[in-house]
Amino acid sequence: MGDQAEDLLAGSSTSTAVTVERLAKRYRGGVWALDDCTLSVPSGRVAALVGMNGAGKTTLLSIMAGLLRPTSGEVRLREGGERVSLVAQDRPLYRSFTPAEMLMAGRQLNEVWDQERAVRWLRRFDIPLDRPCGKLSGGQQAQVSFAVALGARPSLLLLDEPLANLDPLARREVTRELLAEVVDGDMTVLMSTHVIAELVGVADYLLLLARGRLLLDGDVDELLAAHRHYSGPRAQAPLLFGEVVQAKHVGSTSTYLVRADPEHPPVVEEPWTVRPATLEDLVVAHLESSRAVAA
Repeated sequence: MGDQAEDLLAGSSTSTAVTVERLAKRYRGGVWALDDCTLSVPSGRVAALVGMNGAGKTTLLSIMAGLLRPTSGEVRLREGGERVSLVAQDRPLYRSFTPAEMLMAGRQLNEVWDQERAVRWLRRFDIPLDRPCGKLSGGQQAQVSFAVALGARPSLLLLDEPLANLDPLARREVTRELLAEVVDGDMTVLMSTHVIAELVGVADYLLLLARGRLLLDGDVDELLAAHRHYSGPRAQAPLLFGEVVQAKHVGSTSTYLVRADPEHPPVVEEPWTVRPATLEDLVVAHLESSRAVAA
């Protein structure tokens, strides 16, 4: 996790913002988007919901937001309740409304509303308040969606592919502002994406979905500390203790991604070498391993 996120999120609460237990969702035609999915999101964190297309990310967020009914299972919010806002992938805005009118609608539809916070977000990104949303760019529409969601002062903010329509500079600025909102507003963020680069320095908790189920979860720093690459002479199995997540053999060299106790990592001798895993290494390896098992 980056220094910025580390500093901002230090001291976050260890309570749970939302718990999902044995959640399942079956669509018409017999397609199961979620299947016995169980997970929890710690409070006060920026959690990343990662998975390949079709893993069930959008369905899970829609159920958490109350927009979809599950086939079975349950979603439990933190004791005392959560105010939940969802920024959907398709940014459902009234095209004829101006951003100012969208904020007015938000005020009327939400019991809790912070007009100053919403307007401040739009002004931060130079969004014209008097232009119809249908005439705004995709990135500007995304900012209006963010403003409406934040104006409702959510304690749980759900983001479905939130940065897809933003340019690189706007992505950096949005993620920085969201990190500040997490600390200043006592807010938990759960953002779905399949672009791992968007998460570096932003997310501090990982939820990895595959085929509608939780594959891996945990604190990002702890997961990275537990995974290492070991390379050496070609071998069918490494002479190491730990879970082999992925094995690759190229020519006379074998490389293994191993998950082991970070306090007592496997010790290797030359010619074997060891290097740390990146977040992308970790995610891709677990997804590829899961797909191979399913096949």
